[in-house]
Amino acid sequence: MNAKEIVRKQRDYFNNQNTISYEFRYNALSKLRDVILKYEDQLNEGLYKDLGKNKTESFFAEIGQVLKELNYIQKRLKKLMKNKKVKSHIVDFPSKSFISPYPYGVTLIISPWNYPVMLSLGPLIGAIAAGNTVIIKPSEYSTNTSKLLEEILSSVFHDEYIKVVNGAVKETQDLLDQKFDYIFFTGSSNIGKIVMEKASKHLTPISLELGGKSPVIVDQYANIEVAAKRVAFGKLLNSGQTCIAPDYVYIHESVKNEFIQYLKESIEEFFGDNPIKSKDYGKIINNKHYNRLVDLLDNEFIVYGGVTNKQERKIAPTILDNISKESKIMQEEIFGPILPLITYNDLNEVISYINDNPTPLALYLFSENKKVIKRVLNECKFGGGCINDTIMHVSSDYLPFGGVGESGMGSYHGKASFDTFTHYRSIIHKSTKIDIKARYAPYTKTKEILIRKLLK
Repeated sequence: MNAKEIVRKQRDYFNNQNTISYEFRYNALSKLRDVILKYEDQLNEGLYKDLGKNKTESFFAEIGQVLKELNYIQKRLKKLMKNKKVKSHIVDFPSKSFISPYPYGVTLIISPWNYPVMLSLGPLIGAIAAGNTVIIKPSEYSTNTSKLLEEILSSVFHDEYIKVVNGAVKETQDLLDQKFDYIFFTGSSNIGKIVMEKASKHLTPISLELGGKSPVIVDQYANIEVAAKRVAFGKLLNSGQTCIAPDYVYIHESVKNEFIQYLKESIEEFFGDNPIKSKDYGKIINNKHYNRLVDLLDNEFIVYGGVTNKQERKIAPTILDNISKESKIMQEEIFGPILPLITYNDLNEVISYINDNPTPLALYLFSENKKVIKRVLNECKFGGGCINDTIMHVSSDYLPFGGVGESGMGSYHGKASFDTFTHYRSIIHKSTKIDIKARYAPYTKTKEILIRKLLK
């Protein structure tokens, strides 16, 4: 079945009102939960084959996040679907006004390879809850997990409702040539631009979850030991292949040596003396990305790590010191376990650099100084982030997650996932018992005076 036929069947299914009721949506979410639990071991195996993720990390960073989101949405689904009453203006007297949530229709989710379960099924939860049909195009790089997602979802959902389309560039292009009612894309900014261009031909609304160089600022007032451990955690989760991973660290000169020492200790605490051999340390997705990362290693600046294993596609956690802003590694998103350090003395320099470059998806600040925290929050533009932590804002169902500018548009997670896949219709229900004549022509002076009083 080709892309055009898949979309046509889903549109017919949606237009027949199959997905609209609360019962249907709730049951679909329950089926999704059940099939995830049923295939949890196979999902773990797929993630291990593709990315070297161990079972605990797979649950913590992928499967568990999906189950948590399902739980949040299911508990609140009935409330999310309700019309919301709002005030009516006196101009509309007598009337009732309300906001009515309604699904977009046929939606497309294009997911990446780095978190193939969470970034496919997370948006799917929002799309189901909002009452849409869904086509998922997972990445061809995470082959094992992508094939498994197709097997899992096809075992409980008909193609006219939820369909996984595997393949490479051609299959993605064929899908993007079709008219969708909403497109949700997670991936690189380069591909995001292509998706946006394709969507514009049909005036299709989109969400873009992209990435960028997410900075960390560690100032002289920070708890350096905790900062180092939490930076190491955020950087090395999934071997650095995370869109919100700390990309580089702006470290105050007075605490740099202490920070490096604690970083080394944290890495060895997590993965031992030889991280490449650790069962808890993952691998790079493919040779292309492995070679790109190896090319970024510069022995002149390596103060820790730098060990590589091409056969296993592993790069040991690596710290680079004395990096300049003009260095090659500062010109692109790293997306791997390499952490450059840039020394600073003046916070103004840090803020200026961040604001002069593409808007990052995340920013992380380590400081105990309230004035510094206030300055950074007030003066830096970024998608979201943490104070005295990394990564963890992405796991909250109560916080919308998304980028801004070059790092994306739109947000999801929790209620925001429902909102993203929902069009909110504004409705006035007017009574016919009274019909105020002032709005109708001909417009006399008396009518003008009345209209002016009502609208001021």
